[in-house]
Amino acid sequence: MSATAVHSLWTMSATASVNGQIDKIPAPKIEYGQLAPTLIVIGAAVVGILVEAFVPRRSRYYVQIFVSVVALAAAFAAVVGLAASGYGATKAGIAAMGAIAVDGPALFLQGTILLTGVLGVFTFAERRLDPVAHGNRVDSFAAQAASVPGSDSEKAAVKAGFTTTEVFPLLLFAIGGMLVFPAANDLLTLFIALEVFSLPLYLLCAVARRKRIMSQEAAVKYFLLGAFASAFTLFGIALLYGYAGSVSYATLAQVVDGTVETVNPALAGTMGNDALLLIGAAMVVMGLLFKVGAVPFHMWTPDVYQGAPTPVTGFMAAATKVAAFGALLRLLYVVLPGLRWDWRPVMMGVAVVTMLGGAIVAITQTDIKRLLAYSSIAHAGFILAGVIATTPDGVSSVLFYLAAYSFVTIGAFAVVTLVRDAGGEATHLSKWAGLGRRSPLVAAVFAVYLLAFAGIPLTSGFAGKFAVFKAAAEGGAGALVVVGVISSAIAAFFYIRVIVLMFFSEPRPDGPTVAVPSPLTMTAIAVGVAVTLVLGVAPQYFLDLAGQAGVFVR
Repeated sequence: MSATAVHSLWTMSATASVNGQIDKIPAPKIEYGQLAPTLIVIGAAVVGILVEAFVPRRSRYYVQIFVSVVALAAAFAAVVGLAASGYGATKAGIAAMGAIAVDGPALFLQGTILLTGVLGVFTFAERRLDPVAHGNRVDSFAAQAASVPGSDSEKAAVKAGFTTTEVFPLLLFAIGGMLVFPAANDLLTLFIALEVFSLPLYLLCAVARRKRIMSQEAAVKYFLLGAFASAFTLFGIALLYGYAGSVSYATLAQVVDGTVETVNPALAGTMGNDALLLIGAAMVVMGLLFKVGAVPFHMWTPDVYQGAPTPVTGFMAAATKVAAFGALLRLLYVVLPGLRWDWRPVMMGVAVVTMLGGAIVAITQTDIKRLLAYSSIAHAGFILAGVIATTPDGVSSVLFYLAAYSFVTIGAFAVVTLVRDAGGEATHLSKWAGLGRRSPLVAAVFAVYLLAFAGIPLTSGFAGKFAVFKAAAEGGAGALVVVGVISSAIAAFFYIRVIVLMFFSEPRPDGPTVAVPSPLTMTAIAVGVAVTLVLGVAPQYFLDLAGQAGVFVR
């Protein structure tokens, strides 16, 4: 095209106006107050990167902890403020040009993720468990993440007392993505949030101080399988866009229901094509089921949980489930209620194999972290029972279960970091024999967590399971409840087996020691126990809170 032709096009477009006034592109309208929790966390993550660049190495650790905890506390205060202002109920709406929903489920899940994040920071910051190396306290993370395991540069970094304080901004970026994920109100925002929290987690899995090769292997497995899941999600989004001509949840829901008002000729051609809709929806749901660790998309879970640094495993197991189930609920309840008869039987099948698969395979495990990984798979099945209920009680029971489960999980993994031998954490179950006689308090705390996982009365696990199964039964999924109760009985066997091992076995003379942690890890464990018992003994207030927060804005 010649220069004059280009020039004439430019002058035509510039002068195309109404009454001689040049049209302006409208500026986006962003509700900063409603997006405050996410903006605070992402802002703090950016500050954390600047800290790495400009603060002297010896001060970074303390500055990063301060920035992280203050940011998460401020973001939680913002969530509480929004909820108190009515954004969880009467004022619930869509913010950021239709990209983010600010409603009850979003705020409840964001609050849970932020509290879990604070406990995550505490476990990340623990520096008293390993013996002092070259006069320096060390944490769970590699001295220099970029150096090859066992190389001279790694030894030099350990000797110099380096620490990978970058884990704190990475944690904040992951939390920022998780805050957006359950609140996303269009498919592109959903995908971006998925990537924003997944990429930092892939990195965090690779930076264990001990067993570095295993840690890097876990990260590579997680990255490769996560990339496949992301690709499926993106392809599903493309098909749904092809079907409905929009990535907005509201428009998608209208096209699926057949209530869309204006139909252009291009849309009329694809609206009748249910293959696009069904395959696209299946692919997006598959990506979300990968994140929650449901069978058959669970293969990454045991290897990654075992290989990643234990503080990362605890945070990931707790917070990722909360974010991913929130996104799954919103997708199924807001976008695809018109497809209920199609997705419900499939999800029932997934829930059954997830509950039974997780519980049965966990019995064969000999490593405590792998056992907790299969336990988390079984729990994903129990939570899916609430998702399948398709009633308001189903939503509120899932919210309550996620809140209860996240505290138990992060506390249980914090206890795992305390049991140590010469090689670091002693995760083989045989090493835990007689722990109740060596360290009665630690064994008792871990027993409380295991009983909560098993769903024994007077723990949060019982209240959560009861709420989810009740919702499923009332929603017409009685068969699922029967399978759930059988799975719970199978699961109870291996939880109680660990308790018996700790309290009724003779301690081995060469057994592990229980390290005395700093107040940070003590706080994480104590909060976990307190929440587990409070939600078990007096759950009604929190069930009511979840009930009030259980309505999605459409």
